[in-house]
Amino acid sequence: MSPDENKQSEKDMKETDRHLSERLEKLGKTLDTRLDEASAKEEPNKTSAMSGLSQAWKMSSEFIAAIFVGGALGWMADSWIGTKPWGMIILLMLGFVAGILNVLREAGKVAGPERRMNSGKKQD
Repeated sequence: MSPDENKQSEKDMKETDRHLSERLEKLGKTLDTRLDEASAKEEPNKTSAMSGLSQAWKMSSEFIAAIFVGGALGWMADSWIGTKPWGMIILLMLGFVAGILNVLREAGKVAGPERRMNSGKKQD
């Protein structure tokens, strides 16, 4: 090989290396962007799953608490007034209804009391 051919092949190699380096850098940036997008999509799913679980626990505990409170108030009313078992039955049913109403409010199926009162007023 002549010296001119060696210089030309070295130029071609340097140009090819530069071109490959540019492609590699571009690919790295694209990969980083896609990885960031993928991780951003995964994080809300984990958060929403945990918030959904916590919301379910909150709803179930409010429902059970409303039933227990209704039963306890009914038992106290019966022992105070002397109307066993009617006070407990009635207040237990009211506690059940209150528990269902709390669950529906939390799920967004029924408007809360403050939203109902504001919906009847005229807005300025």
